[in-house]
Amino acid sequence: MHSTLIVARMALEDNAHVAQLFGAFDETEMPHRMGTRRRQLFSYRGLYFHLQDFDADNGGERIEEAKTDPRFVGVSNDLKPFIQAYDPATWRSPADAMATRFYSWEASQ
Repeated sequence: MHSTLIVARMALEDNAHVAQLFGAFDETEMPHRMGTRRRQLFSYRGLYFHLQDFDADNGGERIEEAKTDPRFVGVSNDLKPFIQAYDPATWRSPADAMATRFYSWEASQ
């Protein structure tokens, strides 16, 4: 499994709006099309964390392919009032907001 973590800014009071938007999006076939296995959203002191798990390390490629789908475009536009770039001066795409994993551990089976 492969994971990505996007970090951005979001007001705490927007949690419900963002969860509702993703809830509707995740009820479509879009997560499957993008290879998303699990999505988790977190907030902490004005920060937004979007953890997405994929079956394989090609989630970024599949998301790029899905970016032109009207549902992807729609949810992206609907999220704009709630999610702001962590560093607007350097942000061009979600890839510019992805955290870098520097340690991982899993329990043995």
